[in-house]
Amino acid sequence: MTTIDEGQSLVTLINVFDVSPDKADQLIAVLNEATRGVMRTMPGFVSANIHKSLDGARVINYAQWRSKADFEAMRSHPQAGLHMKAAAELAQKFDPTLCEVVAVHSA
Repeated sequence: MTTIDEGQSLVTLINVFDVSPDKADQLIAVLNEATRGVMRTMPGFVSANIHKSLDGARVINYAQWRSKADFEAMRSHPQAGLHMKAAAELAQKFDPTLCEVVAVHSA
């Protein structure tokens, strides 16, 4: 389950895909399939959340991993690589960024 708190030792991947709106749902399907079939089984996986911009031009994957080492191990897994390649082929460009939570504000 996704938990966003300051001071967690988790690593957050925020990957923004620029995509043609007519391919957004296909990209989302690839990301969902990858998460259900591969990512969830990988050591250190915590959660993934897939977002689509209201105009359909961007798909965002917000995923949490226990550590950077766990994330890097996933990237070298052959099945994960197949899904990442399929996602990259649907996107015009993508920008994966590893982050840490430094502040959380709520009402």
